[in-house]
Amino acid sequence: MERHRVIKHIVILVSPYSTTLDMSGPMDVFQKAIEHIHQLGRTPEFDYRIHIVSMGKTKTIEMSSGISVISEGSYKTIRYPIDTLIIAGRSQRKEHLPDAAVLKWLREQAKVVRRICSVCAAAFVLADAGLLANRKATTHWMLCEKMARAYPDISVQMDAIFVKDGNIYTSAGITAGIDLALALIEEDLGKKYALLIARILVMFLKRPGNQTQFSMILEAQQIDHQPVSQAIEWITTHLHEEITVEKLAELVLMSPRNFARVFVRESGITPMKYVEKVRLETACRQLTETNLTIEQIANRCGFRNSLNMNRTFTAVFRTTPSQYRRDFRTAL
Repeated sequence: MERHRVIKHIVILVSPYSTTLDMSGPMDVFQKAIEHIHQLGRTPEFDYRIHIVSMGKTKTIEMSSGISVISEGSYKTIRYPIDTLIIAGRSQRKEHLPDAAVLKWLREQAKVVRRICSVCAAAFVLADAGLLANRKATTHWMLCEKMARAYPDISVQMDAIFVKDGNIYTSAGITAGIDLALALIEEDLGKKYALLIARILVMFLKRPGNQTQFSMILEAQQIDHQPVSQAIEWITTHLHEEITVEKLAELVLMSPRNFARVFVRESGITPMKYVEKVRLETACRQLTETNLTIEQIANRCGFRNSLNMNRTFTAVFRTTPSQYRRDFRTAL
């Protein structure tokens, strides 16, 4: 006799006039998980079921893009146990902001659902409901300072992709909802399966929550100035070496003074500050994605030893590499 399979109900609560991708990103991640769950090599004891639910009063949800989405109904009509509640965006129109009834319902759900999540500006909905008080949270980088001013009791993580604090998850702007959904899949089914879904979605990289919303390495790819671009490419593959302005200038046949001036003009940052940021970014990735020791990572990234790396992490992140690994690492 076949065992009864548990249904994990994934509810995506959609605000009128929010961004379509806030909804469709997480929805597509879970839909691909449903379609390819047999590729696990083992059969999980549960199935996902996705629900698109309106935060407004009508079944039809008008999005900011101009398209309309037909939901299964209002949040008030839900009669099944919610496993994961994802709030997809927030309207920029005052007349469509969540009312007191929605906020009360969210407070009630937070006590019983396994996970409650927000995508982009929906973090403000959780904040309005009082669910982020004395917690760490994030939102779109353009809104982080606004959130910090409006809610001083929230520890706003200015450039995290997503943040987990207890059973509450907040994510950054728009596409970060996809990263968050993959992290939820990883919690349920493991890292290998989450990576499989990322590949099916043709994602370049499954980003961990700690990764900054701004990557120095990716930003630098936009620089067209050939000597600066050449120096940046060399830095990325020679982090373990001693790097100086003089060495970089010699590499691109420029004087140190002129090279430093041009580098700042093209990148907005000094050469040595750029090197430090790339070393930190690379070290963060290796701390969360490899089993290398901290001493090995320090040597590979050019900190020379773990003591120097510890000092830099403490100054920049106010935490040690060891604690950073414990906070953000996913299972390997």
